[in-house]
Amino acid sequence: MPIDTEAQFTDVYRAHYGDVLRFVRRRADPMTVDDIVGETFLAAWRRRRELPDDPRPWLFGTARKLMLNAHRGLRRQSALVVQIQRAAAADGHESMADVAIQVEGRIDLVAAWRSLAPADQEVLALNVWEQLDARDAAKVLGCTRAAYAMRLTRAKRRLAGRLNPAAPASPALSLTH
Repeated sequence: MPIDTEAQFTDVYRAHYGDVLRFVRRRADPMTVDDIVGETFLAAWRRRRELPDDPRPWLFGTARKLMLNAHRGLRRQSALVVQIQRAAAADGHESMADVAIQVEGRIDLVAAWRSLAPADQEVLALNVWEQLDARDAAKVLGCTRAAYAMRLTRAKRRLAGRLNPAAPASPALSLTH
């Protein structure tokens, strides 16, 4: 979708600024968020004639690369907030036992999330928080759709294993002749 005018770029900016901002806020140090978002749209302006019809995955991919550059040499810290189930009771009233179970579950989920490698966190976040389909998430990560699907499956398994370490491991594949 080549962009020829400033007005066309302004439309793209307005349509995607909020998504890019949220995407970066979840991942970057708060002190660098505005710079990364600004640099993302500067890159989009410079490449405006080459933008795809749906620029959202391209913008996410560009923002991701800028964040990686900003954090080169340092392990990225997770800035995602783990959100789990809403009120357990249909009537909105919860007993203290229900609240305790929810708190314990949140603590377990946060601990499991933090124990994941940053690559697993990113794959899961693109699926859950950004709600990208496999094709678009693969574009963000710069890999094939099949590679993304495999990474997502493996990340889900690792998260599930950390949430329930007593669960039996999936049976190994056996070769038959």
